[in-house]
Formats: sequence, C-alpha cells, structure tokens
Amino acid sequence: MIEFKNVDVVFGKQPERALPLMDQQESRQTIQDQTGLVMGVRDASLKVGKGEICVLMGLSGSGKSSLLRTANGLNPVTRGSILIETEEGVQDFHALSEDDRRNVRMNTITMVFQKFALMPWLTVAENVGFGLEQKGLDKKTVREKAMHQLELVGLAEWADKRPDELSGGMQQRVGLARAFAMETDIILMDEPFSALDPLIRTQLQDELLHLQETLNKTVVFVSHDLDEALKLGNHIAIMKDGEIVQHDTPENIVLNPATDYVRDFVAHTNPVDVVNAQALMRPLDRFAEEDGRRRISKRDDCWLKLGGHISDTRLQYGDSTPLAVTQWTEGATLESLPKQPVVVNPQTKMQEVMALRYQTGHGVLVAENSAIVGYIGDRDIYHAMLGKLIGDD
Repeated sequence: MIEFKNVDVVFGKQPERALPLMDQQESRQTIQDQTGLVMGVRDASLKVGKGEICVLMGLSGSGKSSLLRTANGLNPVTRGSILIETEEGVQDFHALSEDDRRNVRMNTITMVFQKFALMPWLTVAENVGFGLEQKGLDKKTVREKAMHQLELVGLAEWADKRPDELSGGMQQRVGLARAFAMETDIILMDEPFSALDPLIRTQLQDELLHLQETLNKTVVFVSHDLDEALKLGNHIAIMKDGEIVQHDTPENIVLNPATDYVRDFVAHTNPVDVVNAQALMRPLDRFAEEDGRRRISKRDDCWLKLGGHISDTRLQYGDSTPLAVTQWTEGATLESLPKQPVVVNPQTKMQEVMALRYQTGHGVLVAENSAIVGYIGDRDIYHAMLGKLIGDD
C-alpha cells in the first residue's frame, strides 16, 4: 500500500512561502509572480492498494511526475505525507531518517524510468542484477534471480549482451526485469513506454499486465496517454495544474467524468474498449422479486430463477420453457455457443458482452465467486454507448 496524503510540492528556495497562497486557491502563475516559486502539486491525496495499478495522467506540466517522485524522495514534499506499508508497518517516508529512507528504497520501492537508465558497461544480466548486488546478495543468487526475471520478459538469451546490442523495446524490458528482480512490493513507473514505437509500446503494456497477474505488485504509473491509462489502470488519477481532478475507475472516468476538463479528455474514447461487465450490469437487488424469481426485463417479461449453483440458474420468458445458462470462457469461439443465456465474469469487456448478446439473442448474466450478481440488457449497453448512467429497464 502507498498513500499520498494532502501532498504539496513547491520548487524553489523557502518553498513554504507559497503555502498561504496555495491555501487561498491562487493560480500557479499568481504564486510564481508573487514568490518566484513554482507550484508542482497542490493538496494531492490518493491511496493505491496492494496489487493495484494506479495511473497518474494529465497533460505536460500537470504535476503527475512531480507527485510520483515524492514517493521515493526524488522530489521533496513541502507539506503532507507519503505513507508506505513496509516490514516495520505503515511509515511516513519523508519523516524517516536518511538511512531508513535508503532501506525503503532498497527493499520496498523500485522505479522504472522513461530513458531505461541502463549502464552500458554492464551486460544485460548484470544490469538486472545490479540492485541485488547492492543488497549484498552473493553472485550466484544474483545471477539466478536476474536470469529468472529475464526469462519472464523473454530476454534470457540476451543475458550476456550489452545494452547497445538491444532495441529500444528490449532495453525497456531489461528495465522492467531490473525493477521486478528487486522483489519490492511497490514499483514506480515514470512514462516508461512513451519513447517507444506504438507497436512496441502495446506489446510492453501487454507484458506488464501479464507480469502483474503473476507478481501482484503495487504500481504507480505515470502516463500522458489516455488509451494507455485506460488499458493499464485499476484506477486513474487525472491531474490538471498540479491538482487531482478525478481519481476513479477507468469505467467511471469514461462514463461519469467529474469535470468539464475530464469530459473533454475522454470525449473521443470508445466505451466498448474500456467499460467492463461490472460497470455495465445492474445488481440483482435492483430487480423486483416475486415467488423466488427476479423480473429482469418488464418489456420482455423475462424472469431469473437462481439455483444453488450457476448451472441450476434458469431464465424464463413469460410462460415459456425455462432456459439453462452456460458459463462463457474467454477465448472460446462465439459461433460454437448455443442459443441460450451466458454468464460472464465482471471483468469481461463491453465489446465481448455485445458480441455475446448478439450471438445468443439473450441478455448477459454476470457472476462473481460462483454466484450471479447482475444482469446486462440492451438498455444497459445503449446507455454506456451514449456515455450515460445505467437506466431502469
């Protein structure tokens, strides 16, 4: 866990001189004109839980990198706290001694930079193992751990090459391997893919998500690319002029923008690529219950009868024969589906939900932990496509 709590960052001599003006909500330009100081971040608060990827995003100068770099001391905190869960419990990083900060950097937080930051005189494996050597691990252990991480990113055969023998995308994968090799719980990533070609960038995004499934790290990721943020983030914090204007799930960022600035940011985003079944569905308690059944569509006179197991669940239209449901497996062939209702997991993307609705001719059920938790009908899909809240059927 890492939490940014009411963080202010001001650059320049005697930065506390800017605080009264910041409290009065004066603009960046006014603060600079009156004090000669530069406000980087104002009153930023957000919490990133274990195993989550939180993306800080915004235009250039929005304060996203300034905030990220407070987490490991690369930027000073003028006011506020950075709370980090360590082996010693939750600690305020900037209240620690320099020795304790160094210990946190070595054992709890690592960072991946935009420019790779590989040492050209070391081999790929030596670059990956450099931090482990600083921890005092023996050479054999360092080599084993480095090779394990290189295998994860598909670069084991390049272990004894120099960085200049690798492409830019491969060098960034070495940077990822180096960060993961430190086995820290928190990883900070400052626009790590922005200097890469679009195809390589997409591949590395996929690779990060794949690694995250296995390693379950807490990641704070800086990006100026909305598509990247929507793809990677469990949560997104959009920043403007040093302030967080919305911290939310990707689905809510797209469907429920908090300000006109965010609304403009997501105006050209296609919801089918972002919204998942959990955001689309209406929970079962939204539907009236009669005789042990729930009426999920008045228009179609459609009823849901739950069983002790998903396989016992039935969907019925009026007085017709109840229909059994089938569990959808991602990656299966749509054409092989029978014309019966399907059950998906909450993370299934809207695009797939729409395809299932079309292929089966029925609304889609959502299940979590082997229990039906919601239903997606046509109007739920239409509302999402229009960027609106879910309405009543």
